[in-house]
Amino acid sequence: MYKKILVAVDGSETSSRALAAAVDLARESGARLQPLFVVDVPLLTYDVPGYDPSYVRNALVEEGKHVLADAAALMAASGVEGPPRLVETEFAGDDIARRIQLAAQEFDADVVVMGTHGRRGVQRLMLGSVAERFLRIATSPVLLISARCAPSASAAMTAGDTVKEPS
Repeated sequence: MYKKILVAVDGSETSSRALAAAVDLARESGARLQPLFVVDVPLLTYDVPGYDPSYVRNALVEEGKHVLADAAALMAASGVEGPPRLVETEFAGDDIARRIQLAAQEFDADVVVMGTHGRRGVQRLMLGSVAERFLRIATSPVLLISARCAPSASAAMTAGDTVKEPS
């Protein structure tokens, strides 16, 4: 079925559900799994006079290391192998969705698994949606795991989540 699965993680409950689903999927298909944490330092921090954005970046890198260590522990306990990875966005015109896409291409992922909060209306407009932006640029199938579903691959597939095949 799948040989390589990439899962985007950020430490949230939603990404934990996506990770659990990806681990189940990897275990069932014998695939390698790459948990990916993207460090994205908000542009706003660079505009504050006298402020050193390296503090924000360093804190996000440390958070990423903890999230990836937790993912590696879950993978090991489940008998799933793969290299955790931490990447950073670039300054000019880069975002989390694009970094996930580049990482998926570099890993040669057969499918990308990610969580989605399922926000609508003004909430989505104000907060944006990494999942939606990623879905628009994805070149591989995408499995979105809803914040409202059970954290397993089989439950995710029956809960009406989205699998997007590239066009």
